[in-house]
Amino acid sequence: MTAGMGVVPLMDVLAKVLAGHIPALEVSFARFFFQALITVLIAVVWTRNLSTLRPQRWGVNLLRGALLSGATLCFFTALKVMPVADAIAIFFVEPMILTALSAIFLKEKVGPRRWAAVAVGLIGAMLIVRPSFAAFGVSALLPLVTATLFALYLLITRKLAGEDSLLSMQFTTAIGGGATLGVVLLIASLTGIGGFVPVMPANLDVAMMIGIGLISFISHGFIVRAFALAPASVLAPFNYLEIVSATLFGYLVFGDFPDLPTWGGIALIVASGLYIAHRERLRATA
Repeated sequence: MTAGMGVVPLMDVLAKVLAGHIPALEVSFARFFFQALITVLIAVVWTRNLSTLRPQRWGVNLLRGALLSGATLCFFTALKVMPVADAIAIFFVEPMILTALSAIFLKEKVGPRRWAAVAVGLIGAMLIVRPSFAAFGVSALLPLVTATLFALYLLITRKLAGEDSLLSMQFTTAIGGGATLGVVLLIASLTGIGGFVPVMPANLDVAMMIGIGLISFISHGFIVRAFALAPASVLAPFNYLEIVSATLFGYLVFGDFPDLPTWGGIALIVASGLYIAHRERLRATA
């Protein structure tokens, strides 16, 4: 889990570099396209059996990919103007949103303490969003949309836990995400929608796009493997290591460093997320 959280922000850094001259929609599509190719290649070389890519249920797995593609597009669009650490910090309200959605859709019992933690986490997000909104406009809200879509993705993943192999999950997610974004990319090409029309990438751009797909495969592979070895409540605190690595990479590559109010918001979000993980652990062992 530590390895996964350390690697994930590298994908965001590459996306931010590309977003300066390549539409976020095209970069997002490239992530899923190359992730699918890499997964097929590994299946051929490693297992020599393409049937390992077949899921138990196609429809719901493709829906997972579609949700993740929407989350990726929103996040990469936000990265075009926002510092990596700020965007990731806002995204980390996802455990709070997941808690609320679990209560609504899975009918899980959520007590007043966890609802209070959800509220505190959202207050922390607002501490970051408010100045970011003034500086970056509506783009500052996109990490919140990303968190909501990702929470829905995790909600479905939780229902499918244990059904499919790692390669199958990677492949179907990539196919679902790539197909969704591919349709949007085609529509953008035909209609000329501003900001979404694809451009011809240079060789270095293609290399970075392949890198995004490879990092996506590796990081999510680490995370899926971690969840196979340990309970979610044990792994939850390690999620927040991503803020550390994102801050480091953002500073080294772009010279961005969160200001004091942003750190205050990060502290509230992390504290709320850790408390929710603690309460879920207690509930699981009760």
